[in-house]
Amino acid sequence: MHPRTRELLDYLAAQRACLREAFDAVPPSLRDVPPASDLWSAAGIVEHLAIIEARLGGILSTKIADARANGLAAETCVDPILPAIDTAKVLNRSTRVKSPPTGVPTGLAADAAWAALERATVSVHEALMSGDGLALDTVMHPHPLFGPMSAYSWFGFIAAHEGRHADQMREIVANKVAS
Repeated sequence: MHPRTRELLDYLAAQRACLREAFDAVPPSLRDVPPASDLWSAAGIVEHLAIIEARLGGILSTKIADARANGLAAETCVDPILPAIDTAKVLNRSTRVKSPPTGVPTGLAADAAWAALERATVSVHEALMSGDGLALDTVMHPHPLFGPMSAYSWFGFIAAHEGRHADQMREIVANKVAS
């Protein structure tokens, strides 16, 4: 396995562990309850992640397959990729970001939302593995806020997006404790 693939898989796993920890900290009786009328519940957050990751897994898989068919070169660089990806921009919760309508949760219960996220994770990992050892910095797809991003950046984004929403879940718990 190429070191960059391993690095991204490790980052995805680390952010998922943070998300799971934050989700588990929300009392089960509150996981399906939005903390306010304009906010998502913990289950809604997880469902949102499942929707976005399922979509991105498919998009990235297609982009990588198309690039491979068109002669995508092998990755020649073994330098760490995460320092080149601006994950801080994604993790920064000081600016509220509105999800596109297609990413808004539909109301899955907490357990069903988590199961959907686990299925989406398979798609993301398969997409990443389909590009193992290839120059994924040349495979591009636009982000509505951040502009054109490489496949490497997208995989970093997916992980950081989970970290961002783990922080959101921690806020739910903190606000319940404070009230």
